[in-house]
Amino acid sequence: MSMQALVLSQHNGPLELTDMPRPQPAHGEVLVRIAASGLNPLDTKIRAGAAAHARHPLPLVLGIDMAGVVEAVGEGVSAFKPGDQVYGMTGGVGGMQGSLAQFAAVDADLLALKPANLTMREAAAVPLAFITAYSGIVDRARLQSGQTVLVHGGAGGVGYLAVQLALSLGARVFTTVSEHDRAVVEALGATAIDYRAQTVEQYVAANTQGKGFDLVVDNVGGATLDASFAAVKHFGHVVSALGWGTHALAPLSFREATYSGVFTLHALLTGDGRAHHGEMLREATRLAEAGKLAPRLDARRFDLTSAEAAYEAMTSGNARGKVVVEVA
Repeated sequence: MSMQALVLSQHNGPLELTDMPRPQPAHGEVLVRIAASGLNPLDTKIRAGAAAHARHPLPLVLGIDMAGVVEAVGEGVSAFKPGDQVYGMTGGVGGMQGSLAQFAAVDADLLALKPANLTMREAAAVPLAFITAYSGIVDRARLQSGQTVLVHGGAGGVGYLAVQLALSLGARVFTTVSEHDRAVVEALGATAIDYRAQTVEQYVAANTQGKGFDLVVDNVGGATLDASFAAVKHFGHVVSALGWGTHALAPLSFREATYSGVFTLHALLTGDGRAHHGEMLREATRLAEAGKLAPRLDARRFDLTSAEAAYEAMTSGNARGKVVVEVA
């Protein structure tokens, strides 16, 4: 049996709709009929050949996040059955087939049941962003109720879910955004900070009486991570998924603060800790069904025949929310 998938044969080349064999689930795997594929900035970097850490050799099928319906289960799988609606961060790196395809055979540990109140399109926008946010805020920083949190880029894919996760844990949440996104994050219950209009010192003084934030979550990297070291309070914590540059640690050291890096691809690339991905997504499902978590989606609709336009929306910087390609 065959299926259609978008295949990239050269970096920055076209995404070609191709007939290829439908995969079969091996032991511990689930065959998913994909309904939607969520795009992430990392997908655009892999396409451009600028993400060596993703280790995704050509030719490749892009797409790290997905939502869909279980078609069949392999031996050893008891958590899912045909007909279950599921979602997960399941491939598109390390030589594993991505979600810009009609079917994928994926490790059952990476999946969770889709939130009943989210559409397939909405659910496909959640996994990587939520797993990144949860890994930093809960696993590394162990955020407590009543603490203050600064989320950089709170209107972005990871930041938007990080704000909601921190609020669900009872934190006081502040977030840097552009002025045109102020209303978006304030509607969630966060305090917006216009990072273009205020220096780090100014917004730390205005919002924390100069003490700094208990936790700073960096989703931008570069100069924003340096700003994070200057915004954290004494004995506070900074977490970043983009801490790959060269940074001066003196501001962090003088505050006796700590830093954690998050590498969201680790479980996919190594196989280590995959069951925790499923656990995190089950928590995302619980929060979503409680009305405490929902992604922000770009209003435009794309499918496999218009996926090039979806990637253009990502790389142009004009997307307002997560971009999703509908497969089914």
